[in-house]
Amino acid sequence: MSKSNRSSKKRASSKDMSIDYSDIAELGPSFWRNARVNLPLPKQAVSLRVDQDVLEWFRSTGKGYQSLMNAVLRSYVEAKKR
Repeated sequence: MSKSNRSSKKRASSKDMSIDYSDIAELGPSFWRNARVNLPLPKQAVSLRVDQDVLEWFRSTGKGYQSLMNAVLRSYVEAKKR
């Protein structure tokens, strides 16, 4: 069993009652007053050529690597817009 699997199982088996929440303030009604739901934007499938080592690195980050690639591209676009 890998280290990450053991860590996940350990977290899953810990009892909520044993968690110390005393340093976390409770959220009151004012916290939710301006709350809004941000739905993800629709995605469009594209064919994109990237360097093999770049693709391998993103894939090595695990599930969601394509979303991570999208987030990196979004950060670049937002920086260029400023």
